[in-house]
Amino acid sequence: MILTVTPNPAIDLTYRVAALEPGETHRIAAPAARAGGKGLNVARVVAQTGGAAFALTTAGGAPGLRLADDLEAAGLPSELVPVSSPTRSSVAIVDEGSGVTTIFNEEGGPLSPGEWTALREAVQRLAVPATAIVGSGSLPPGAPDAFYAELVEAARRRGIPSVIDATGLPLLTAAEAGADVLKPNRRELADTIGIDDPVEGARALIAAGARLVLVSLGADGMLAVSATDVSSARLPQPLSGNATGAGDAAVAAVASALASGIADPATLVRRATAWSAAAVLAPLAGELDPAYPEYEARLVLS
Repeated sequence: MILTVTPNPAIDLTYRVAALEPGETHRIAAPAARAGGKGLNVARVVAQTGGAAFALTTAGGAPGLRLADDLEAAGLPSELVPVSSPTRSSVAIVDEGSGVTTIFNEEGGPLSPGEWTALREAVQRLAVPATAIVGSGSLPPGAPDAFYAELVEAARRRGIPSVIDATGLPLLTAAEAGADVLKPNRRELADTIGIDDPVEGARALIAAGARLVLVSLGADGMLAVSATDVSSARLPQPLSGNATGAGDAAVAAVASALASGIADPATLVRRATAWSAAAVLAPLAGELDPAYPEYEARLVLS
């Protein structure tokens, strides 16, 4: 099973409006609410596509109870580490006229030293039956920058692949720990490395120790950069929809492939791009359009 680790989950609230007009009042239907956070979205996609996933996350306060109830209702295998800080919220506003989604992410509350210890112990225990480990999303305030690097090291000890989707020092330390795959988007990569060119930025992470870097380019598709090659994939035309969980779908694609023994960069970038595109047309993050197997055949490759 693929173990996803989400230290900073959220209750995802998705609102839909005919047209988002800043400064104006909007009358809207109640939002769709579900347990979210990048790692939980990854686990949902793995499960939807027939894989086995296990979600390790934290939960605190009344929102944490809501998160636990939703995961149970979804039938997603999970373990929740109790924390004192209430689970945060994330708000997505989908402008159905333009197809643009605006997102407001709360930071979340800090974890105590004891709570970090409990999360680390759960990682070590659950890594034993895992076929891959995914560390995904933001870290709570005050988190150790090397937490995702610790996941990489736990995966290496078990002889299984690691996939990390992060930004800043957590991304860089995961590279230095030798992550099998890193998956930042273009802006996260530039913010981390200080290089605007995504290929050169990815090469800097390879030089730091990562084996492969996949860079999401939004409507321009995705790059895969290894120590020896660069490949890319994109759809012929950009899709209009909710791109909130597109990166998470890409991570799910990569983790699923690695867990089944597929490590070819060109294959990984094709599958990641196809699943990412299928996520744009799904109503909520953590889901794929049911026609996702057909997307790979439509890609433009280079």
